[in-house]
Amino acid sequence: MTQAESELRVAHLDADAFYVAIELARRPELRGRPVIVAGSGPRAVVTTASYEARRFGVGSAMPASRARRLCPEAVSVPPDFPTYRAVSRRLMDIVRAHVETVEVVGLDEAYLDLEGLHSPRAAMRRLATEINRAMQLTCSVGIGPNKLVAKVASDAEKPAGFVVLTRHEACERFAPAPPSIVPGIGPKTAARLSELGLTTLGAVAAAPEQLLATRFGANHGCDLRRRARFEHDAPVGASHKRVSESRERTFDRDISDGQRLEEIMARLARELCESLQSHGRSGRTIGIKVRLDDFTTVTRARSLAQPTCDAQLVAGTALELLRRYAPARPVRLLGVRVAGLAHDAAQAGDRGAAERDAAHAGDGAAAQPDAAHVAGGEDQLRLPVGAQ
Repeated sequence: MTQAESELRVAHLDADAFYVAIELARRPELRGRPVIVAGSGPRAVVTTASYEARRFGVGSAMPASRARRLCPEAVSVPPDFPTYRAVSRRLMDIVRAHVETVEVVGLDEAYLDLEGLHSPRAAMRRLATEINRAMQLTCSVGIGPNKLVAKVASDAEKPAGFVVLTRHEACERFAPAPPSIVPGIGPKTAARLSELGLTTLGAVAAAPEQLLATRFGANHGCDLRRRARFEHDAPVGASHKRVSESRERTFDRDISDGQRLEEIMARLARELCESLQSHGRSGRTIGIKVRLDDFTTVTRARSLAQPTCDAQLVAGTALELLRRYAPARPVRLLGVRVAGLAHDAAQAGDRGAAERDAAHAGDGAAAQPDAAHVAGGEDQLRLPVGAQ
């Protein structure tokens, strides 16, 4: 193995336009046409879009109404998350058959530890070929010395990209790119960097440490500079431990009827508990999320003495919290969450991470008994009321 080959320690594999690809397998007559996976309601957002639709500027999390204005000829398909989760499990089973250590970070993507493989490039090409043959899915693969390089490389030449870079090569190739292409540098941070005149990765990498420390704090400033230089040492598999799971719905029309809200809350609790039970999970903290018609978002939570995944107990607690809050305005969104999850080691594994994208995770705020949080914003993922 050459020195360059020995530096290729991590791969990032990302199934291209995953939801669309699944829909096209079911409806091959749509191949080559712009396709949008989104609900049909007035508040629906785009889950994903085919590359033909993306050429018109359509992108994920965009309001579906705007996407249809940008691309009137697009075919809109409603999302089918149970099928997407099932296909994801098959996909990750194939990945694990080729690589021992896999960190699943979504239904359609994962980091792979390449340590010990004789020829990482050849191994990843074989994996991509097998996935395509077995599932008719194309994947983009990025390979590098760490997770940052691998992730950005996999995004660089979609679809069906295969990009291999050392850290130095990544710094050179992406120096003119915006900082936000690197995981961990979000839109808000990128905007603050822009205020300092740092609009490219190269500029952030070359910025004086004191400048970044003054603007972002010593730790965050140092981290930004390291990320811009593609310096990263987190091992594959050391990922986010899932601590909560939730179900929520954004309604096509605001709901004022208390009984109707309770019916929806009870159904969401049942759906959530079915998922928890199937994955051997239970949690001590039950929480609700209520977004009003003016976008005020309120959460309430209560911690129990013992972890549970019992639908009757979760629903009963959620309904009590909802009744105590008693929304004074029409409700736009309703959700229920179980946090402080404990896992049954015989069942959990990292299947939970593979289903994270479809779990409709809650606001992530720390849950305390009867705690409240007020925030704004709109969800990026919605299902119509009553979707199973």
